[in-house]
Amino acid sequence: MGAWRSDGPGRFVQEHLTSTSKSSARRSAFRVAVVSFLFAVSAHANVPAGKRLQHLAATIQSQAPNISAKAISAAINAYFHVKQRDLTDKPLVTIVDYSLPSAKKRLAVADVQTGKVLFYTYVAHGKGSGGKYATRFSNTPGTNASSLGVYLTGHTYYGKHGYSMRLKGLNPEFNGAAYRRDIVMHSAWYVSRTFAKDHGRMGRSWGCFALSRKVESAVVKLIRGGTVLLAYYPDPKWLRSSPFLRLPR
Repeated sequence: MGAWRSDGPGRFVQEHLTSTSKSSARRSAFRVAVVSFLFAVSAHANVPAGKRLQHLAATIQSQAPNISAKAISAAINAYFHVKQRDLTDKPLVTIVDYSLPSAKKRLAVADVQTGKVLFYTYVAHGKGSGGKYATRFSNTPGTNASSLGVYLTGHTYYGKHGYSMRLKGLNPEFNGAAYRRDIVMHSAWYVSRTFAKDHGRMGRSWGCFALSRKVESAVVKLIRGGTVLLAYYPDPKWLRSSPFLRLPR
C-alpha cells in the first residue's frame, strides 16, 4: 500500500504505486483507511459539522454496505443527541437496519471517532414483527414484536440464552417498555448462515436482538454499559416524532 503525505490543505499525493494485482479486499481496506483518515482530519479542521457527519456515514457504509445510508445517518444523529444529553461517554454506536431481510447482515457496531466498523453481522427480529422481513413493531408486552428507536445498553447477565445484555429504551412511545418486556441482546442457535440457507430467513426471537452464538459474546462485551443502539425502520410516525433523529447542533 502506498505511503501518503500532505501536500497542502485537502490535497494528498501518493508517494509510490503498489502492484496492480492487489485483491479487492485490500483495495477496500485501503479506501476505508483513506476515508477514515480524511474524517479524522476534518474533525479537527474548519469543516462544518454536517460535512463531518457525511464523512463518518460514508466511512461506515463502505464497511457495512447492506445497511442503508438513512439508517446510518439516523444512528449517527441519535448518538450525538444522546451524547449531548450526557447519557453516554463511549464513542460507539450499534446500528440495526430492520428494513433489510433477516438473512442479510443488518447489524453494525461502529466507532464514531474513526468510522471503523468493529462488527458487521446478522440479527434476528421478533416473531410478532414478521417472517423474512420485520414490518410490524410494538412497545406492548406480549406481542413478541421488535421495537424501534434509540436504546442505551445496560448490564450483562447469564440467563436461559447464556450471556445476555439488558437494554433501556429512550423513545417512550416506541421502546420505553423494553426493560419491562425483557427485550435484551442474546445469542440464538437460529441465527446462522446455515439456518438462513435452509429456511430463507433467520429464526425469530420474542422481540429480542438475537445474534449468532459465534459473535454475540464478543459484541456484548464491546457495547455493554452505556453505549447507543438504534433499531431503524422507515416508519413515518417514528421518523417524525423522535427527537433523536434530527441533525444535532
